Amino acid sequence: MDRIREVIVVEGRYDKNTVSQAVDASIVETEGFGIFSDSERLELLRRLGEKRGLIILTDSDSAGFLIRGHLKGRLNGIDVKMAYIPDVAGKEKRKRSPSKEGKLGVEGMPKAVILDALRRAGATFEGEETENAEGGLKKSDLYELGLTGSGGSAERRSDLLKSLGLPERMSANALLDVLNALYTRQEAYRIIESAAIQPASSTAQGSL
Repeated sequence: MDRIREVIVVEGRYDKNTVSQAVDASIVETEGFGIFSDSERLELLRRLGEKRGLIILTDSDSAGFLIRGHLKGRLNGIDVKMAYIPDVAGKEKRKRSPSKEGKLGVEGMPKAVILDALRRAGATFEGEETENAEGGLKKSDLYELGLTGSGGSAERRSDLLKSLGLPERMSANALLDVLNALYTRQEAYRIIESAAIQPASSTAQGSL
């Protein structure tokens, strides 16, 4: 089983059980929204983050993104990486009905999807070489590619997220982090082109 250096943060015990079957790692639960008022658990996450780094892996629904945003804000200055599962319609076997948004959570994801999400986040797998994304994409590149700040950019970004199997709620900044964790700048451009996301102007390709 692959071992990960960072501490993985999930919402609940069912998520923890699923992730523990995919990777060998330290996993801490937020107990859902309980983390909002749990100063001791938050301090534990800060201490763990300072020593080993954190990977936040929450559901792709609005609640998951709310918890993710809260932790990112409260853990300012800590090495925090964001892992995202794709939007998949369905319900977990233990539940009688789907969630409010009808999406599978972390607990319903297969092992391969969990591993892929962690790799996309830039997790440190023991025994594997890790590369620093030097010369990665910048916010200005997303603008030149028509993914931010222009007419239709939200739609183009949504199409790209779907093609990459990433959640629809992901922000442009989060998308930038994922692309730079996975690809060089050249590779990212090719990925975007293969997804039929056309740059806003020819100068974008020319700048490469």
